[in-house]
Order: sequence, then structure tokens, then C-alpha cells
Amino acid sequence: MAITQRTLLRAVQRAPGQGIALLERLIKRPLFGCQMCGHCILQDTAFICPMGCPKGLRDGPCGGTDMHGMCETDPSLPCVWLRIYERAERLGRVDRLLKLQPDLDWRRQGASEWTPLLKRLVGRGEHLSGAQLGPA
Repeated sequence: MAITQRTLLRAVQRAPGQGIALLERLIKRPLFGCQMCGHCILQDTAFICPMGCPKGLRDGPCGGTDMHGMCETDPSLPCVWLRIYERAERLGRVDRLLKLQPDLDWRRQGASEWTPLLKRLVGRGEHLSGAQLGPA
């Protein structure tokens, strides 16, 4: 099978974005339980990914935990939203849990949140100079 120049060009153009998504996944999954939903709200959920909820609830708990705080859907898991609330309380960020989140665009599942951010920064000409980076 011959690889056309156009196919090769598309693959090369996509490679940086795929590399950024891989790096993002490698960092955010172990730190925050990130599920790469394509619409990150970690800053509003005390840095715990709400997509770890077996029901996929992004706006708060279902109310179906047992008396030990375990999930009704998967009793082997602690309720994600109970963990979010407890951490938000410790961080003094409970008010952020009241923010309603927009519906999830499932087409962005697996997409990087960092790539659009980098594109916006580059589009505004916000490049880091050598002075900003510090000594090598």
C-alpha cells in the first residue's frame, strides 16, 4: 500500500496534537483521575475528575451512596462526588461546586484540553522569551 504525500502530510500535521494529548493523559490521569472528556472542569471540582463517576455525573452527586460513602452503581468505589465535596471543603472551594456545567460534547471524548489552550496562546502572540524561561 502506497502512502500518498497528502496522507503523510496529514499525519505529520496531526502528530503534535496527538503528542500533546498523550502527554496530557499521562500527567492528568494519575494526578486527577482524568478521563479525557474533552471539557475539563478540574478547577471547579477540587481537582478530582467527575467523569470517574460510573453514572458520568458532572453537576453533582446522584444521592445514591450507602452509609459508608460507597457508590450505589459500583459498591467497590467510593462516591466520586463525596470525595470532590470533602476535598473542596478542605480547600475552601465548596462555592465552586454550585456552578452548573454545560452539557458534555461527547465528540470531544479523548481530545486534549491543552491543544486549544496552546493554540489560543500562540494565536495571541504570547510566546515565552528566553528571559521569561530563565537561565538554561
